[in-house]
Amino acid sequence: MLRWTAGVTRMDRTRNGAIRQKFGVAPIADKMREARLRWYGHVLHGKEDSVRKIGLELEVSRKRSRGRPKQRRSHTLHMDLKVAGVHPDLALGRERWRHDTRIADPGK
Repeated sequence: MLRWTAGVTRMDRTRNGAIRQKFGVAPIADKMREARLRWYGHVLHGKEDSVRKIGLELEVSRKRSRGRPKQRRSHTLHMDLKVAGVHPDLALGRERWRHDTRIADPGK
């Protein structure tokens, strides 16, 4: 969509990152990380016996299939927390958590 708006074709060999920067749009991976951390904060605020918190901590044990191990939600969240530089205990302070996990759009 941004390529079309910018009037750039694939033949121009312009990188997507350059087009995103021109329009002031944050990278998709960063916005996805922001959404996952927002959801994680929502789950941590819930009661201990809530379905969402039980589901977060649920570990299913079964025989692993062949090939590369599947990416687990817990591993992805751990990496997101590390990249954002926040600790899960900060989620109890909503305003601080929101401030620390929000990805600012470069154009705004």
